[in-house]
Formats: sequence, C-alpha cells, structure tokens
Amino acid sequence: MARLWVLTCLILFSSMAAAVKEDPWEPFNRSMFQLNENLDYFAAKPLALAYRNATPQKVDDSITNVFSNLGEPFNALNNALQGKFSHAAGDLGRFVVNSTVGLLGIFDVASHIGLAKHNEDFGQTLAYWGVASGPYLVLPVLGPSTVRDTAGFGTETFLWNGIDPLDRSLPDERLAYSTTLVKYLDIRADLVPAEGIISGDKYSFLRSLYLQRRTYLINDGVVEDEFSEDYGDE
Repeated sequence: MARLWVLTCLILFSSMAAAVKEDPWEPFNRSMFQLNENLDYFAAKPLALAYRNATPQKVDDSITNVFSNLGEPFNALNNALQGKFSHAAGDLGRFVVNSTVGLLGIFDVASHIGLAKHNEDFGQTLAYWGVASGPYLVLPVLGPSTVRDTAGFGTETFLWNGIDPLDRSLPDERLAYSTTLVKYLDIRADLVPAEGIISGDKYSFLRSLYLQRRTYLINDGVVEDEFSEDYGDE
C-alpha cells in the first residue's frame, strides 16, 4: 500500500510539473479558451447543430470527403519535406483518383483501392526537423495549438491562399467565403458527437487531448509507453 501511495504521488507531481512546463501561459490561454467557448455556445454550435439536422449523413460525408481531398496536395508536400516519398506518392495518387473517379472527392474511392489516408501539416514537418513545440497556445476562434503549430498553420494558410483550386474557380468572392464557412461548419458539426467524452476541467482535458494527438501524429502513431517502461506491472 505504501508503494502504491508513493507511486500515486509521483504520478500526480509529474503530471503537475508537465502541465506547468507545457502551459506557462495558462492564464492567457484560459481567458482565450473562455472567449472561444462563448463564441461556440452562441454561434458555432447552434449553426453546427442546425447543419447536422438539415444534412443527411451521406451528404455530410460527401462534403467532408471533398474538403479532405482538397488537402491531399499538402499532405503530399509535407510527406515529401519529411522524406516520406512513398507516402507523398500515395497522397498524390489519392488526389488524382478521388478527383476523377471519385467525382471531385465526393466519393473516397482511393481508400477502397488501398491508398491509405495520411494527415500531415507544416507543424508536423517542423517537428520532424527538430523544431521544438514551444508552449501550449490557445488561438482566438481556432482553439488549441502550440507556438510551432501556429507557425506551421500560418505558413500553410499563406500557401493555401495562393493555390486554393476551389477559391480560384469561384467567380464571386462571397461564394468563396461561403465555401470556407461550410468547410469549418462541417468540421464543427462532425465534432458534436465527441463532446460526450469530455470530463473534468474542460480546458485541461482538451489541452491534454490536443498535445497527445499531436505527439501521435508527429510520430506516425508510434508512441512509447513511458509509464510501462518505468514501472512495469507494479
């Protein structure tokens, strides 16, 4: 029992120390988090719920597929920058197949023929080349991030604005903004079912979830279990 108590204390203290190290801007982040929560409560979530209620699941899936397909060239670029050339080729293959046979990405044909989906961004590329994550950072509207991921997102946004095929194909600027709104509304609507897993302090929960998922993506799903290595079956 004494060993269990000591182990519990070590886990608690190590968790607290890790939180302090990764989130030195917590007061600012919490205030920004609350701002985002208010925006979500009064605007984003009601729109997302209305979207879910009005959109059949198959149509919702098709919209998600279209925007996912438009991101494949960036997946390919980031995989190439990380030296994962076979993955980059697969991403380009997905884009070609889904843009043609899949009718502009409405149908994810590529997955059915064995072309795996990858999720890569410039934040992951920076991590691959050894750039430290920096402190945890909550951005207005966009939500959880880190200093490194913010830099990556800014770079990707700048490049995307220059080559976005959907934006360039739309004659009306208002229509282009509408498609961007639909994109983020679709993302928010898809997150509604996941809200049930949140427990305890929502800010801490989402911070931990974000950082763990980023570690998972950066390591391509290979994450060491440090707890098991240190303590074994005890």
